[in-house]
Amino acid sequence: MLLELHVKNLALIEAADVELEDGLNILTGETGAGKSIMIGSVNLALGQKASKEMIRNGAEYAYVELVFSVDPEKEEALRALDVLPDENGILIISRKIMASRSLSRINDETVTAARLKQVTSLLIDIHGQHEHQSLLHASKHLEILDTYAKSRAQQLKDQTASLYAEYTRLEKQLNQLVTDSESRRREADFLRFEIEEIENAQLKADEEETLAARCRKYGNARRIMGNLSAAYRAVDAEAVGNALHQVSEVAEFDPELKSIQDQLYDAEAVLSDAHHAIGEYLGQLDFDEQAYQEAQERLDLIRGLEAKYGGSLERIEKALEEKKNRLEQMEHFDEYRMQLEHQYKKAEEKLEAVSQELSAVRQEEAKKLTEKIRTGLIDLNFLDVRFSMEFRRLPHYTASGFDEAEFVISTNPGEPERSLGQVASGGELSRIMLAIKTVLADSDDIPTLIFDEIDTGISGRTAQKVAEKLAVISRNHQVICITHLPQIASMADCHFEIKKSTDGSSTKTRITRLKEDDVVTELARLLGGAQITDAVIQNAREMKELARQTKTHN
Repeated sequence: MLLELHVKNLALIEAADVELEDGLNILTGETGAGKSIMIGSVNLALGQKASKEMIRNGAEYAYVELVFSVDPEKEEALRALDVLPDENGILIISRKIMASRSLSRINDETVTAARLKQVTSLLIDIHGQHEHQSLLHASKHLEILDTYAKSRAQQLKDQTASLYAEYTRLEKQLNQLVTDSESRRREADFLRFEIEEIENAQLKADEEETLAARCRKYGNARRIMGNLSAAYRAVDAEAVGNALHQVSEVAEFDPELKSIQDQLYDAEAVLSDAHHAIGEYLGQLDFDEQAYQEAQERLDLIRGLEAKYGGSLERIEKALEEKKNRLEQMEHFDEYRMQLEHQYKKAEEKLEAVSQELSAVRQEEAKKLTEKIRTGLIDLNFLDVRFSMEFRRLPHYTASGFDEAEFVISTNPGEPERSLGQVASGGELSRIMLAIKTVLADSDDIPTLIFDEIDTGISGRTAQKVAEKLAVISRNHQVICITHLPQIASMADCHFEIKKSTDGSSTKTRITRLKEDDVVTELARLLGGAQITDAVIQNAREMKELARQTKTHN
């Protein structure tokens, strides 16, 4: 779950440290206090596009840090992405936003936005107005169904994806078949030429390195001979021998001269060996212009084939094998085409069978899911609602089968069920999404859920129902919710106030965890507005106590 949120120099926030709890975390505040900054900061940490205008006026950068506690099951999923929490199961995600660029890190390792989203999608899910609006897209509906039906559908989905990949591979090969006989003849002739070109070269392992060394030697033969001749003349063992003779004659008079004598003796031996080796090398040095030319031509041939067929001997051999297979296809074209068509037909039959099985499972599970969602919608004050899922078959296969599915709803008796976009308002979409999330709570393994604008367009009894649903979800998930409704705020396990203040020269937003008495005061503000009377305070206390009882008994 999300343990801590640290924000620095972001918009109106100079510095904020929020320690979150398990269960239902509620954030409230006056309009304009900066509640959206809270969700905005989390979104930024998760990789949302950043702008330099977000940096607090006068600051060089903005910084957001999320500290997660990861359970063993989720840690295993993260390890598969090569992300390792520390020994205490802590994972830190941060983002630094500067005027020219931004930098994201996971445990101090810099990561791309794509990798950041891949990792954080396992840890946190934000549901705001955009998420509610995603219900208008039918593709989202099938995704929701597959999440609900994961235990039955996932293996079939994996099989479908694998079979679809094979099906499309064979389809591509069939579409690429050259049906014109003259074109096939030309291709076959060219393939024979390339095969012969490679085979005639008779390439050998390590031959290129050997030839390259030989060409370097031949190409620099004159320089080698000149330098070694000068070295041969310079290595004068006779002079060292004379020095050794002179020292040897007086060594008996001083024991310290013995070490010098030994050094000269060794030097004479070394120089004599070097002089002999250089002379022997020069005696054997024989520059053959023809051999040099042949080596250079062979090296050019090898490198030309590498440039043409892949850059290495292994790739040339692979290209040769592919060309032989392709030539065989050209020479036995009718047989090859019939075999390919047979394979394609078999692949299609397998894909059709598994897609049918997947579709059947989906339609069975869709009935269960939509009935649970319908019940949830009734709890959320959709009193005469009908809710189901319509299936259509696509005219083609996909990696997910051939299903196209869409939720349909009727909110009034006698009206036909229609797509959500034709019926639901923004507030209704948020409640529909909440009902869906409540149903998925048991199968959804993302530990932290954030709800923003979940209370759009609702009040009274409906608000109470929404609050109860959030409390249900928070039993198995950490829930963070920004709200302006007291019914929802009263359900909080942990309540934060977002407040804006000014000293005349600057404006700051701060986030404070409320104590019990402060919670009642904040609920009273939400209930009574500007005038907080004793009656309103008492009402707030009663609302908080009723919320405790509701959570205890539900």
